[in-house]
Amino acid sequence: MALSENKKEKTISNKKKRWEMPDTYVILFLVLLAGVLATYLVPSGTFERETVDDVERVIPGTYTQVDSSWLSPMDIFTSIQMGMVQSADIIFMVLFTGGAFEIIERSGALRGAINSAVRLTRGKEFWMIAIVSTLFAVGGAVGAVANAVIAFVAIGVIIARTLRLDPIVAVAITFGANFAGFNVGFINPYTVGIAQNIADLPMFSGALFRIIVFVIILSLTIWYTWRYAKKIMKDPSKSIIGVYQDDEETQSLTEAFTLRHKILLGFVGLGLGFFVYASIQLGWTINHMAAFFVLIGIVSGIIAGMHYNTIAVTFLQGTQKLVYGALVVGLARAVIVVLEDGQVLDTIVHALSVPLESLPSVLAAIGMFISSAFLNFLVNSGSGQAMISMPMLAPLADMVGVTRQVAVQAFQFGDGLTNSIFPTSGILMASLAVANVPWTKWLKFIFPLFIAWVVIAIIMLTIGVMINWGPF
Repeated sequence: MALSENKKEKTISNKKKRWEMPDTYVILFLVLLAGVLATYLVPSGTFERETVDDVERVIPGTYTQVDSSWLSPMDIFTSIQMGMVQSADIIFMVLFTGGAFEIIERSGALRGAINSAVRLTRGKEFWMIAIVSTLFAVGGAVGAVANAVIAFVAIGVIIARTLRLDPIVAVAITFGANFAGFNVGFINPYTVGIAQNIADLPMFSGALFRIIVFVIILSLTIWYTWRYAKKIMKDPSKSIIGVYQDDEETQSLTEAFTLRHKILLGFVGLGLGFFVYASIQLGWTINHMAAFFVLIGIVSGIIAGMHYNTIAVTFLQGTQKLVYGALVVGLARAVIVVLEDGQVLDTIVHALSVPLESLPSVLAAIGMFISSAFLNFLVNSGSGQAMISMPMLAPLADMVGVTRQVAVQAFQFGDGLTNSIFPTSGILMASLAVANVPWTKWLKFIFPLFIAWVVIAIIMLTIGVMINWGPF
């Protein structure tokens, strides 16, 4: 009898075990193993290259096969070390950025700014949604709150309760708006910055065109969210998931937006603006950016009135939160190390270019966008995906007659857009969990907007090809 009960318990236990999507590190390690396997299966080959204006470019039509360079099992692990070393500047830039923004977040300045905006627009629901969405969209565009948006979804919940809306609106005005900005990322150091660095483009170059598209995408996103919210206000039964009804759950936004907060955010805004200027006019690099974020963190802490020990501890706590994402960059770089050592990277680029070479440049750019979108399902890290895809997209762009600036944006759209729908996105799933929104309900809401984003992306890439969009 006892044995029978034990069998039943094991059966129940097995039923409870569900298949889980492998962690990003697991996926990247499997990709690394596939890269090593590719050195045995894929013919080795190289392109001839030339240097034009200090930029190394592939010479189309010069691909030739060479003797295979097989790798040993030990090369799997040495490539990880080499990937971390070769990506050290980017890794520390990510860590230092996390430290700086942790200090800004702990100061209460960001939360105070959002709370102030909500209080000022009471009774003017459209402006409340528009202002909060814009704040998060700008945060996503500059890479300030891409990962940290999870913590702010709770504020979105408070706003939605105040307006008697539903949890989907809470996610839409925080996570959704954040990634509307992230889609373009005109000064996002984690995606556009890294991708442009790999493509040998001036950091944050081409920002004007990106800002124009950012305004278009943001305007559409605000309109779409407001259209849904207004429909719920008129008839709560139109809600996909059900509106908030309990008055006792409605929370007040009491945290003040002080003069100190305004000075701090003003300093950060001016600092980021100066860095964009310095990147374009003074040739600042990722190393400068990493150092600059240390400066921003220290000065922000001083403005916030933090004790020097508190500044140090808070900065380190911020870096700890981004260790996961930072080291992804090194592991992703290890894949490229393997492909380069095995001399199969150029072969892969050649294979990708063959079906695209016969296509018009516009279709080739769209093909880059689609391939980046599929890659994002497996490698759901903007910086990690940039390290994998841009070394292939940059020379591929040279071969198919597409500027590297267009290739960078094709990667950015492929990575950014799909973060709003792919269940492999940890940020998406965590944000939905905070607001208690099922993924299927969110998909029903966001999918029409996602399609509209895709159309805008294709139009932008088409225009970019037609105007020969370059470094500036």
